[in-house]
Amino acid sequence: MSPRLLPRRATGTKQKKGAGGSLLELVTIVAVALGLALGIQAFLVKPFRIPSESMVPTLEIGQRVLVNRVSGHFSDYDRGDILVFKPPEGAETNSCGVQQPETSSCPTPTKQRSDTNFIKRVVAVGGDRIKVIGGAVYLNGQKQKEPFARLSRDCELCNKPDEITIPKGYYFMMGDNRGASADSREWGPIPKDWVIGQAFATYWPPKKIGTL
Repeated sequence: MSPRLLPRRATGTKQKKGAGGSLLELVTIVAVALGLALGIQAFLVKPFRIPSESMVPTLEIGQRVLVNRVSGHFSDYDRGDILVFKPPEGAETNSCGVQQPETSSCPTPTKQRSDTNFIKRVVAVGGDRIKVIGGAVYLNGQKQKEPFARLSRDCELCNKPDEITIPKGYYFMMGDNRGASADSREWGPIPKDWVIGQAFATYWPPKKIGTL
């Protein structure tokens, strides 16, 4: 009987070792996949949920976008780009870094940045002269074509006819929903260092899947 029992014991040992090896392999795969997912989100692409109506009609409340965190390291952002960024400290209470007349947008942000994430569109870059009339952007004296914007003439921020000049390395951010967006008109332009990344696609809800 012994010669028959020995192979069975050996086989059982191999099965136990095989089961243990499979479990270790599974744990390793899950750990690697989780690490890759976290690494991609931290350094490459980050999902972001639209929290307010400031980007309507382009982006609705609750819509989700993907943000490219890499491109800004190799080039500057341009007018028309939709960015996720940290606004100046005090943006939640519409604080400007300096006093300015009611007819002027905020020319200078507060020195510290907030911990909140905002999403807006770049409407002016460093060196541009900007004013806002009837919710529309005028750059260097020329009214801009903005088919993506929902203009408004009767909101508090919709008429800022005094020109300001955007400092080099800064971006003037505005929501597409001009009558319902707290943006650079109130708290000033932001430096490039405060930008998290550029929104490039929507992935939720399914009917909104597409590029920006």
